[in-house]
Amino acid sequence: MPRFKAMQLAESQNLDLLCVAKEANPPVCKILDYGKYRFAQQKKAHDMRIAQKAKEIETKEIQLSPVIGIHDFETRVKQATKFLNNGDKVKVTLRFRGRQLSHTEVGEEVMNRFIENVAELCTVEKKPNLDGKILYCVLASKIKK
Repeated sequence: MPRFKAMQLAESQNLDLLCVAKEANPPVCKILDYGKYRFAQQKKAHDMRIAQKAKEIETKEIQLSPVIGIHDFETRVKQATKFLNNGDKVKVTLRFRGRQLSHTEVGEEVMNRFIENVAELCTVEKKPNLDGKILYCVLASKIKK
């Protein structure tokens, strides 16, 4: 129908005329309430952003020490299992201080024991690596977010 008739029809119903495809021959238009249309578009975009954030995998960090106590170690394991059950990655760092750096094998034992305790929930994405005074590894969850 001609543009003028479409505008009259939309005006008579207290609605708006929205052009959907300008390049089409003839152009395609819709008669609708533009305020409701914009609200629906904004809500859809907002929901998509929230869904995107839910899919993002976070990296949580847990810090250990070569001379960590048994209870502290178990607490860190519980934290890691909670993070891994949520589908997040866990970066485990172990910091050497002073003379501890001359006995890095003690830190490696602690790190390996930690990995063994959470082995059923994760895969080792990055093996333990000594970078300066810090021994770190990255664990990825087997559970998909």
